[in-house]
Amino acid sequence: MTSIDHISPALMVRYVSGDSTLGDDALWAVEAHLEECASCRNRLSQTVSAESPQTAALLERVRMNLRTATSVSPQMPARRTPRWLARWTPPGFWPRLAMTVLVVVSALTLDLVDQRALPIVLLLAPVAPMIGVAAVWTSGTDPAHELVVASPRAGLYMVLRRTLAVLIVVIPLLTLAGWLVGASPVRWLLPCMAFTSGALALGELIGLHWAAGVLTLAWTAGVLGPTVLTSRSPLLLEPVSLPYWAGLAAVCAVALLLRRGAYTGMRGEKWFVR
Repeated sequence: MTSIDHISPALMVRYVSGDSTLGDDALWAVEAHLEECASCRNRLSQTVSAESPQTAALLERVRMNLRTATSVSPQMPARRTPRWLARWTPPGFWPRLAMTVLVVVSALTLDLVDQRALPIVLLLAPVAPMIGVAAVWTSGTDPAHELVVASPRAGLYMVLRRTLAVLIVVIPLLTLAGWLVGASPVRWLLPCMAFTSGALALGELIGLHWAAGVLTLAWTAGVLGPTVLTSRSPLLLEPVSLPYWAGLAAVCAVALLLRRGAYTGMRGEKWFVR
């Protein structure tokens, strides 16, 4: 069912009646369509009234009770984030983004003050998106995470869309910082993509928060720290290593697609830090 189709009357009746023979795919397609189609939502209300008066009466009582409760409860503050932007970013995105900007700017400042043979910006670039990626699909930074997971649009599509929002901000920032210190994107862009896809793939197993943290710690301990101490350029950031980074990114992308259903439930929630 596409966004321009509408739910057929027969399918609407089966959905309202709770037909147990209605497959999961059809059920999720109906709910996803209802989320965007006002016309079908109106038809749904009419169908409920016609096919299940008891349900309609129950919904009316709930609506009246909610109206009474909300009229005397404290009002929530007005939405500060535009609706279109909120659909692309989780609530914890902006603090993480500010932290990423601060880290990159700090590294850039150190590079401009102390002209090193190997800029710190270059060493940070492969794992710089990890701060934002960690907040993409984590209950600890999203108060409505359980509701989001249960929504028809939950899954890999939403995770990738939120990750793209992170990269749209971080990649230009790293490019500008790299240009100022002479660190070409050719050296860090593929490693950055490999780490991002690797975090998403590993996040299916242990949660994105832990996956991003583990990969960042491994890079810091294995490459960033020793390089700063020895001032020797790591082989992993030399042009000869780029085909291997491309291969690793491709493998992670395939693994992510093969287990794309892992982001449609609360699996791995025990790993998330609250």
